Amino acid sequence: EVQNVIDLEIDGFPPSSKARNGRYQRSTSDWGYDGDLVEDDDKIGLYSYKVQSTITSRLANTMIQARMVNNAKRPQPIIFDVQVPKGAFIDNFTMDINGITFTSHIREKSEARKMYAQAKAKGKAAGIVRSNALDMENFQTEVNVPPGMRIQFQLHYHEMIRRRLSSYEHIISVKPGRLAKHMEVDVRIIEPQGLRYVHVPNSLGDHFNGITTISKGEKKAHVSFKPTMAQQRKCPKCSSTAVDGNFVVQYDVNRETTGGELEIFNGYFIHFFAPENLDPLPKNILFVIDVSGSMWGIKMKQTIEAMKAILSELRAADQFSLIDFNHNVRCWRDNLVSATPSQVEDAKKYIQTIHPNGGTNINEALLRATFILNEAKSLGMLDPNSVSMIVLVSDGDPTVGELKLTTIQKNVKQSIKDEFSLFCLGIGFDVDYDFLQRIATDNRGMAQRIFGNQETSLQMKNFYNQVSTPLLKKIQFNYPQESVSDVTQSSFHNYFGGSEIVVAGKVDTENLQHLESVVTATAANAELVMETLRDVEELDGFMKKDKYADPEFTRKLWAYLTVNQMMAERNAAPTAALKRNITKSILQMSLDHHIVTPFTAMLIENAEKDEIMLADQPKDPRKGCCPGTLGLTPNAPNNNKGIPAWANVTAVPVSFMPEQRSPPVSSLSINRVDNDPHFIIHLPRSQNNICFNINSEPGKILNLVSDPGTGVVVNGQLVGAKKAENKKLNTYFGKIGFYFEKKGLKVEITTETITLKDGSYGITLSWADTGHIIRKQLLISVNKESNVTITVGEEMSFMVLLHRVWKKHPVNVDFLGIYIPPENQFSAAAHGLIGQFASEPEVSIHHQTPGQAPEKPQAIMEVKGNKFTVTRGVQKDYRTDRVLGTDVLCWFVHNSGKGFIDGHYRDYLVPHLYSFMKRP
Repeated sequence: EVQNVIDLEIDGFPPSSKARNGRYQRSTSDWGYDGDLVEDDDKIGLYSYKVQSTITSRLANTMIQARMVNNAKRPQPIIFDVQVPKGAFIDNFTMDINGITFTSHIREKSEARKMYAQAKAKGKAAGIVRSNALDMENFQTEVNVPPGMRIQFQLHYHEMIRRRLSSYEHIISVKPGRLAKHMEVDVRIIEPQGLRYVHVPNSLGDHFNGITTISKGEKKAHVSFKPTMAQQRKCPKCSSTAVDGNFVVQYDVNRETTGGELEIFNGYFIHFFAPENLDPLPKNILFVIDVSGSMWGIKMKQTIEAMKAILSELRAADQFSLIDFNHNVRCWRDNLVSATPSQVEDAKKYIQTIHPNGGTNINEALLRATFILNEAKSLGMLDPNSVSMIVLVSDGDPTVGELKLTTIQKNVKQSIKDEFSLFCLGIGFDVDYDFLQRIATDNRGMAQRIFGNQETSLQMKNFYNQVSTPLLKKIQFNYPQESVSDVTQSSFHNYFGGSEIVVAGKVDTENLQHLESVVTATAANAELVMETLRDVEELDGFMKKDKYADPEFTRKLWAYLTVNQMMAERNAAPTAALKRNITKSILQMSLDHHIVTPFTAMLIENAEKDEIMLADQPKDPRKGCCPGTLGLTPNAPNNNKGIPAWANVTAVPVSFMPEQRSPPVSSLSINRVDNDPHFIIHLPRSQNNICFNINSEPGKILNLVSDPGTGVVVNGQLVGAKKAENKKLNTYFGKIGFYFEKKGLKVEITTETITLKDGSYGITLSWADTGHIIRKQLLISVNKESNVTITVGEEMSFMVLLHRVWKKHPVNVDFLGIYIPPENQFSAAAHGLIGQFASEPEVSIHHQTPGQAPEKPQAIMEVKGNKFTVTRGVQKDYRTDRVLGTDVLCWFVHNSGKGFIDGHYRDYLVPHLYSFMKRP
């Protein structure tokens, strides 16, 4: 599968977005705007939100368009945020900013970069745009727009609709974010095979009952969803929209022959193969379940629930076993056993006893599973007509045993020997899903990401149902060689009930009247031979009469399948030379068919071609985007390895302001203390970052959070530098203590160790470890030499970051930083240097004047009845870069936060590492 989400990262802003006289003017575009828009407090109006999707023989072409206007008296960001289905190809993106249109073109990556560099050297480049390939395809473009300006975004993508569980399902994300004067989702289906049924489930909720209309003919259907503005409202007087979710269209087609359907058009053929009414083949299945510490909580509970349901669905002819693993590997049975009621019940009891903890040894677990299957085959214990498979369930990267992913992939490939399939379920947002995809496709299987939430169990069962009913094996597609060329994959290991195999190729229609296919396969009780014959001109009249049908559907489907196949072959290529050759082929396909892949880039430019932006992909798909983005960001938080979702920096939007720009406040909704020690308090309501330093003495203990309501205490003990510089001795946090009074647990984190204490019980990990500690529903996760996260149920979490310095440095010492998300559910009684801001105070910042340095203006801050001068400055956020840090703009409060914090900083000194603060 090729992922094609582009992360647009921009440096600078388009000079021609300014009018000739240097001022902005309202767009001359006529949208029929009559001022009848509903605006939120931000005065941004959404004039229209339109989705148009046309499905032609399983190929869906989708366009999403949003027209918006900034009616505020100040510049502010406008966001275009859509989700692109996994595996879709983005083929066009345009922006119309105040009448200036930017369109896209595909180029080879190095060529595109060269063109961009040349334009930038001449001052004609609007900025650099970079892409990210993640399985979470959330396309989010954020532009800072001046007052009165209108902007239009339009995104085009195409995908092949796959058949799962006996149904094609077209999913369109519809999340406009606000009320739209005109809202429309329009889906047209053209299927030459004929439509069995069309169904639109109520996926957006009961609020929209009766609004969707369906018109179905023999081979065509039209689905329309047009809620009025009143129908979009969450309640009659609400100004927020209830349209927030997926619009789903389900359908299936008629099937007349077991040999499948051939569709021939414009020099290409597509062969859809989905036989029915066959007896299932017996299966030999090994479930390999990750029970490391990171699976603790809802993920493990839901996994156990799903596995018990899955075990109940095993057939009497099936054989199975279970393997669970953390840093060790355990087998429920050392060999396959028949799925008798007693064995299934015993397996369920075993699953129920699992308690997650420890590290993750994926390599040994998979090799143990392949050994059991290979041994069973060599001993003649497998039915010759049976299908063998491994189902891996994991939520993380390997942390124990073999850690190199390419070596694990090689080991598993060599052990499986193309004898059976590997299916992978990746749970959560921090799993290396790209690796799971590679190792699954390398071994005749597939992967799917499962999001760790209340629906984990249902998602797991749905995935299993896709592979639980093998109907055919050893499937071979045969076509006349003299008439057909460039056929995509023509042999398949297995066919599962409710799915579909699709083969495509080029066909010489000038010298051929009919195309014949012959499919051979092994079924439960016989070897099957299935033939299909089609007239090469059969579709011509039908397709040319329909104005909505895509005349390029066969070419696009062939290209889609071919590129995906080549990407899989490239991942499995045994030599560098072969990989280079496949890369060249992918590149050529990308250019010929206008497809964004990891080897191409998208140039986005205006009509005069005097302003250029560049979209390409960085080598590391899990790197977050940088400050200053006009961007694509992942749907779920884009975690760095080991960093929790809330601990990532959100990018600052690009500005299209005509005057000299002051970058807007980043949405860094996190409170933190780092360095010597610098406090950064984020105030969500006013969207301000407030900074202050505390200058105290080594050995002193500062209270950060003291919450008698929840019984939580966080304190930090200061350590001094090795010597003073400029007559000042810098201090840092060398030790941080957490006390969870209601659980009776204490956690002490130093620059050397992490210790959990529960009365007389204690356990210690070093920073050289990667592992987890679980006690009384408190989870401590250690990421080697990087960070520690502490999670308390679903109520709160904390992250402590380790800073290492050169041991022989004459001044600096190792120290810690702490990051606390605002979602933590502290009580109203919370206090402390950070805790007091759980209830945000009213802050007013005004009368900004130039400072002694141009980059450090001053202003007046009013808060808590105090009035004082603050200075604009920059502090560092070290979550994503522990060496250089990320610059954070903030208003700096002098004199150790005096006036901003309650009382004096000395009021926050406590006698012990686990002491509550005594309020003055």
